[in-house]
Amino acid sequence: MNIFVLTGAGVSAESGLGVFRGQGAALWKLYDPMQLATPEAFALDPRLVHEFYNARRRNLIAASPNAAHVALARLEAGLAQRGGALTVVTQNIDDLHERAGSTSVIHMHGELLKARCASCGAVSDCRDDLAVDSRCGCAGALRPHVVWFGETPLFMDEIYAALEAADLFVAIGTSGAVYPAAGFVRTARAMGLRCCELNLEPSDNADEFDDRRYGPASEIVPSWVEEILAL
Repeated sequence: MNIFVLTGAGVSAESGLGVFRGQGAALWKLYDPMQLATPEAFALDPRLVHEFYNARRRNLIAASPNAAHVALARLEAGLAQRGGALTVVTQNIDDLHERAGSTSVIHMHGELLKARCASCGAVSDCRDDLAVDSRCGCAGALRPHVVWFGETPLFMDEIYAALEAADLFVAIGTSGAVYPAAGFVRTARAMGLRCCELNLEPSDNADEFDDRRYGPASEIVPSWVEEILAL
């Protein structure tokens, strides 16, 4: 069996990382994304944008994977033993899937622990704060290696190839509000795949899923993984 898993902020919330949408202290309720997460915002006030992402980077470095991340890594290993595969496509810019042991992870919205040169496009590891005077070897300004509003998500060809090879589509901790990721379930249904949603609460497109389970990711994801591995 080949399983395609799409993860969103909800899978990392219990590790202490903020969600962007939904109830409670969602980041885009506390901050204006147009001032922090667009190319125009970075051009207008790079210091403010760097401060926001520096704080998030420090938060991520102090965080640890939770039971949901660990369960997905266990699922990957279990499927591989049977000749199958798990592909995790994440909207998250954290590295908690990898730290939990997952090896097949596609970061469609970039990675917080990397920086990108605004001039030459080179990507490098970055665990320290960035500042207005942070520079690439080509002297270009460094920016967070994240996909901002108005920019094209990364690795779309690889993502659709993985979806075409899948036998099951699963969305975990997603709002169902951000495209193109929110459209993956409709694509999967058109391919005849069974679709499962694991979430704290129903997503905006919950009615597109055949199987829906709700609760904290650290509880419902390990339970679902055990069911799959028992098949």
